[in-house]
Amino acid sequence: MTDYTTVSIPKDLADRVDETIEGTSFSSTSDLVRFLLRSIVIQHQKEGRLTESEFSEITDQLRELGYLE
Repeated sequence: MTDYTTVSIPKDLADRVDETIEGTSFSSTSDLVRFLLRSIVIQHQKEGRLTESEFSEITDQLRELGYLE
């Protein structure tokens, strides 16, 4: 069995994510967050560490999705 922890995000951000994932294969905000974090961790593990450029690209993508301001 997998243990879980809770991550808090502002309600308005969660609402924006719900609108963003509408019509996609993501069924919830949690699904999208797990996907994004898993992608970042996998890339980090494959390459040993993220370059500044890769980190910037990821933060830009998270910003576009509304996770960062």
